[in-house]
Amino acid sequence: MQSDATRIPTLLVTGSNGQVGFELRRSLAPLGRVIALDRNACDLTNPEAVRGAVAQWRPDVIVNAAAYTAVDKAETDADTAYAINGIAPGVLAEEARLLGSLLVHYSTDYVFDGRKDGAYTETDAVNPQSVYGKSKLAGEQAIAGSGATALVLRTCWVAGAHGGNFAKTMLKLGRERDSLRVIADQFGAPTTAALIADATAQIVARHWLHGRRETFPAGVYHLAAAGETSWHGYATEVLRSAAARGIELKVDPARIEAIPSTAYPLPAPRPANSRLDTSKLRANFDIHLPDWRQGVQFLLDQILS
Repeated sequence: MQSDATRIPTLLVTGSNGQVGFELRRSLAPLGRVIALDRNACDLTNPEAVRGAVAQWRPDVIVNAAAYTAVDKAETDADTAYAINGIAPGVLAEEARLLGSLLVHYSTDYVFDGRKDGAYTETDAVNPQSVYGKSKLAGEQAIAGSGATALVLRTCWVAGAHGGNFAKTMLKLGRERDSLRVIADQFGAPTTAALIADATAQIVARHWLHGRRETFPAGVYHLAAAGETSWHGYATEVLRSAAARGIELKVDPARIEAIPSTAYPLPAPRPANSRLDTSKLRANFDIHLPDWRQGVQFLLDQILS
């Protein structure tokens, strides 16, 4: 039997086919045996299926990358949103506590109302305005009440090469349309799924698998790329960079029309301010978070290669 010093750790990833889950399969691979479960292998709407998956693999680390992210659909599908975003994280946390494992869970800027002038810190009051945001907050609260050692990472404006996202949509529309209208009064930091996965791997490796677990600084943290922009600025940067790479576009990136959010109403309200202060994460885990524009270039490298 292997000793604790030589035993290969097991890392369980839920939502393995999502944007972040897909990248976690890569970033966590050097750390141990990665068990990647998609929705078919682990149905998060079924608590007993969740408990069964954890019991089967008995992981040292659980990384919950599964989420109900159809923000507008959640307004009329609240039961499913709460099952996946609110109840399942609590079940995973309970199982992690029983095993003495670490739970890493991803949350969102939507737990805030977006009315603050500056970047949100972890201690700012939460006030979600949508079913999606409320369901994600319920998940945070369930984890906090479980007694598990858990890391809750709030992030925003996530985009990855795998799966659908705003950047891919802009590339598609930029090739198809002569003009584009994009919201310019909502602000955040576009954050790649790869950055989220790499930061997660660094934290897990240095501070859990190879650190002192009894002093692991668990809790809620903000994880997002450095800098800020609007959706309009994001779209402009994506298309300008694509054009510089020789991609043929119908729309001129410099002529994308900036519009207010009131001109594009949606069922679920979006935070006007999605900026997240990442000082706590950077200080506690010694992580460098590059500017969002660097993430755009990395993303285009993957999408356009």
